[in-house]
Amino acid sequence: MNSLPHLLRERALQSPDTPFLFFKDQVWTLRQIDAASDICAERLRCAGVCKGDRAALLLSNGPEFIVHYFGTLKAGAIVVPINTLLKVPEVRYILENSGAKHLTLGPEHHSMAGSFEGVEKVESIELFSGPPQSHKYPAPLPVLSRTDLAAIIYTSGTTGFPKGATLSHGNYLWDIEVLVRSIKITAEDRFLCFLPLFHVNGQVVTMLAPLFAQGSMVLMEKFSPKEFLGLLSKFKCTAFSGVPSVYSVLLNTPVESDLSSLRFCICGAAPMPVNVFEAFEEKFNAHILEGYGLSEGSCVSSVNPPPPGKRKVGSIGLPINGQKMAIFDSENKELPAGEVGEIVVRGPNVMQGYWNNPEETREAIDNNGFLHTGDLGSRDEDGYFFIKGRKKEMIIRGGENIYPKEIEEILYKHAAIAEAAIVGLPHKRWGEEVAAFLVLKENEVLTAKELAVYLKEFIADYKLPRRVVFLDSLPKTATGKIQKHKLRESVAS
Repeated sequence: MNSLPHLLRERALQSPDTPFLFFKDQVWTLRQIDAASDICAERLRCAGVCKGDRAALLLSNGPEFIVHYFGTLKAGAIVVPINTLLKVPEVRYILENSGAKHLTLGPEHHSMAGSFEGVEKVESIELFSGPPQSHKYPAPLPVLSRTDLAAIIYTSGTTGFPKGATLSHGNYLWDIEVLVRSIKITAEDRFLCFLPLFHVNGQVVTMLAPLFAQGSMVLMEKFSPKEFLGLLSKFKCTAFSGVPSVYSVLLNTPVESDLSSLRFCICGAAPMPVNVFEAFEEKFNAHILEGYGLSEGSCVSSVNPPPPGKRKVGSIGLPINGQKMAIFDSENKELPAGEVGEIVVRGPNVMQGYWNNPEETREAIDNNGFLHTGDLGSRDEDGYFFIKGRKKEMIIRGGENIYPKEIEEILYKHAAIAEAAIVGLPHKRWGEEVAAFLVLKENEVLTAKELAVYLKEFIADYKLPRRVVFLDSLPKTATGKIQKHKLRESVAS
């Protein structure tokens, strides 16, 4: 198959009446999703969307996202999924940077509709009352190849502005197929999805992988531990993908229903504490498969093998089949087992580059095709990889990537702030929490509450500093660089 629409169509023709999506009281068959996305594609074409155009989605989890995702691709356009937690300035930047021609808003974002100039068409979705009952089906699919772009996934940028990782249909299809075969997903598997579908993890692991394997998915609007356990039991879900903070929350949630259907769980985004890992498996009697990946690598680059394969607790596993993974030193030379360096990956899942950003693309992907992840790690003699830290200053809070530079640039625009530094501090539930260290200008006064009000206009709530420390000065090196490690140490002590 050449594209994601071809994948959906092939599965819909193979098993038209097979339920694929369970959402609240709705059940969507493969044929109904295929037919609804045909209708969506036609609407987009009538709105002037053509092959290669960018069409953005600002939609929460629901059938609407899946239908519009495939509908956009069937129109030949490139999907630009936008984080629903972002504020107007953040959304505006993504729309302008991607050159989006069309934006589809969910009902909770209606108030934003008049905020975006330059987008030819901004429309709110008509809420689906349920799957379509009649439709001239199937509609012709667009001519697409595996090299055509499917999506632009925006990730936080070290320069303060998000970068758009461009993923082709081939990137997605290769990563999906190899993941399915690596962890042995079958037609009997039903994934419980609570991760946001605007993230590549939600798209690849809990939507597209079950589709490829002819399985199914149960979709939640957002994570709630009590609802999660209820749905897992009701629909007899066999798998889910989550971040370490979710496992910690579930460990502390009373179990009042039968969860024996749960077969395995996937964990990524940040290392999981070993004690949480072991306690979760004992409580839920399901295997945790830790893995590793990033948006620029279409989501999955390595994973621990399922039983009866050898799994190493605390490891991000083995590279998936066809993925070259290595540890490089500062001169891009591969290091032997046991030594710490930067994790690099190469393979058919590596992005095409950053949208309209050749400089950042050259920095991320070297002349030999290796994607430099910015994560520090090592491998052992058996070829298993381990995360050791981050080369970049990125903060990971509950699975969300946060780059300090973005917040710092907004802080420096405040009239009362002379110096600012954003660092990540350890947090039991979220993994890391955002802390702001500030030096105020002479005779200026600013409270943490006033700072929060100011920042809320520009950044999503999950990026807001939960701890604000006012200092007379920030520790610096001889060359004037702020020593963030000393700020972390000052809090720890």
